Amino acid sequence: MNDKEELCRKLTEIYPEIEECGIEIDFYFDGEKKAWVVDLVKDAHEFIHYLDAPEAKDCLEGTKSASLGLEIAQLKKNIEENQC
Repeated sequence: MNDKEELCRKLTEIYPEIEECGIEIDFYFDGEKKAWVVDLVKDAHEFIHYLDAPEAKDCLEGTKSASLGLEIAQLKKNIEENQC
């Protein structure tokens, strides 16, 4: 799998909170780990998540990754706590 743009589009589609919260998303494929490295950043908050090939394929098919969803939720919570 090497379609970075399609994966980015699909991730922001199934996780709308990425755009809603202004979270920057960047990623690249790590050939050594055979996984996509998903970098989520908002202000001073950052999470790096490894999305293996089967999870990435599932995401492209519209299925959410439970572990990525949890990290996005935690990042969102951290952002909201610092805005108070």
